[in-house]
Amino acid sequence: MTMLDIMKTNAPYCSDHRDMPSDLGRRAKTLCWEYNRTAPDEKEKRSEILQQLLGTCHPLTSIQPSFHCDYGFNIHTHGLTVINYNCVILDTSPVSIGANVFIAPGVCIACSGHAILPQQRAAGIGTSKPVTLEDDVWIGANCTVCGGVSIGKGSIIGAGSVVTKDIPSGVIAVGNPCRVLRKITEADRMTPVSF
Repeated sequence: MTMLDIMKTNAPYCSDHRDMPSDLGRRAKTLCWEYNRTAPDEKEKRSEILQQLLGTCHPLTSIQPSFHCDYGFNIHTHGLTVINYNCVILDTSPVSIGANVFIAPGVCIACSGHAILPQQRAAGIGTSKPVTLEDDVWIGANCTVCGGVSIGKGSIIGAGSVVTKDIPSGVIAVGNPCRVLRKITEADRMTPVSF
C-alpha cells in the first residue's frame, strides 16, 4: 500500500514520504489559480475547469471564486451544488456533496488533521477522514466542517459553526462545537408572496 493509499483511509500518514507523488497538489493549485482568474461571464470556461479539477462534477455545480482545494480529485458533486465565495476544501480524503447543497461564503471543509505530538507534526505525520454532505444540506457562512463528519439530508448548519461530529438529517445545528438546536418542521415553510 502506498502512502497515497494510506492517506485516503483513516490511518495516520506522512505527507512528505518518499513515495508520495511530488506533483500531487500542483495540478489542483494551477487549476484553482486559473478558475479564480476567470471573468464573471466566462461560465463555459469555469465549467471546463471544474470538470478537470473535481473527481466528479455534476453539470449544475457552481463555485464562486475564490476557491481553493488540495487535490480536487477527491471532491465529488452529485447534483445542484452552490458554493459561495472563499471556500476552502482540504480534500486529502473524499468529500461527497449531495444534490441541492448550498455552501455559504467562507466555509472550510477540512479532511486533514495533524499529529498531536509536536515532533510528529514536524515530521509531516497527519490524518485524513472523509466528509459527506447529504442531499439538501445548507452550510452557513464561515463554518468549519472537520474530517470524519457526515451531515444528514436536509440539515442546516448555522453560521460560524464548527462541525466535529455527525449531524442527523432534518435538523438545524449551530455552535462550537456544533450541536443540534431543533428539528426542521412544517412550521418552517415560508408562504410565497404573490404580486
